[in-house]
Amino acid sequence: MASGLESYVNHTVSIITADGRNFIGTLKGFDQTINLILEESHERVYSTTTGVEQVVLGLHIIRGDNVAVVGEMDEDIDSQINLANIRAEPLSTIAH
Repeated sequence: MASGLESYVNHTVSIITADGRNFIGTLKGFDQTINLILEESHERVYSTTTGVEQVVLGLHIIRGDNVAVVGEMDEDIDSQINLANIRAEPLSTIAH
């Protein structure tokens, strides 16, 4: 996975962690254990009763053993989504 992440450096990515959290930010770096460094990051917190809350984090490090999915974001499409209107169940923790 580490070699595949090189193309994502300096791009906006979405990361889903094993505990069901969703982080968005600019991937600035990573190491051989997939520890990730995000810049200008925020966490999207989903709810069935209110819109998506975005918690600003700034510079953020995510431990590699907690990373489940990494994907590049299309910023043009993402900017058109009205997160206040989205209702969703939070993701569950991954059970091994």
